Amino acid sequence: MRPGPPAGAFSSPGSGAMQLVEEPLLTPELIRARHDAVADRLRAAATAAGHDPDGFRIIAVTKGFGLPVLRAAWEAGLRAFGENRVQEALPKAEALPDAEWHLVGHLQANKARPAVRAFAVLHSIDSADLLQRLERIAAEEGRSPVGLLQVNLSGDPTRAGFEPDSVADAAGDLGGLVAVRVRGLMGIAPAGLSTVDARRVFAGLRRLRDVLQEKARHPLPELSMGMTADAEAAVAEGATLVRIGTAIFGPRPT
Repeated sequence: MRPGPPAGAFSSPGSGAMQLVEEPLLTPELIRARHDAVADRLRAAATAAGHDPDGFRIIAVTKGFGLPVLRAAWEAGLRAFGENRVQEALPKAEALPDAEWHLVGHLQANKARPAVRAFAVLHSIDSADLLQRLERIAAEEGRSPVGLLQVNLSGDPTRAGFEPDSVADAAGDLGGLVAVRVRGLMGIAPAGLSTVDARRVFAGLRRLRDVLQEKARHPLPELSMGMTADAEAAVAEGATLVRIGTAIFGPRPT
């Protein structure tokens, strides 16, 4: 008999191929230790930059990992989880409905309804059309997800997100929303930046948030910035939501 996949191996729906992630050592104790080590570093970075060391939350990104790892993370005390793809997230959200689910990856318009049903926070609202679609669907579903407007920080026109100049128009319409509660901005810094350059990019997003908040007369307290490689730079510039996967769970399939 051929051996089966390792415990917790996850196959992305529709992928047709099993993407194996080595999970046997991901015990609740190890997950908790890794999470706490990241949190300690980020609190130190926040304190050094003059920010509240408790002013951010870590969103544990479970992309590519199966239910055994997710349950171990829950046992370790983690409660907020991020997923990049709606279809991968749905069985996880069904298995762990008491968790707080965050969509941190690109949202296709045709996945808007299941996303509204499954996620408490939508980090990647990247166009005015998508925002209005989510507003309509959320009203129909009787849901009120938190939404973040994704800003294109790279300057690459092929990347998702509002351009910094155009996001002001979307922010000006926030007062008319009833179902989706827009509470801030999200950005992804270009890969491979130095700490100094990453801080400069994140500082730009923070300043843009401040301008939009004043223009819209609408509270925008959240800044979703930073991943494993640049989390400390993000927290030093005021991130309130930090998306951490690798530093907690180890490498995952791309």
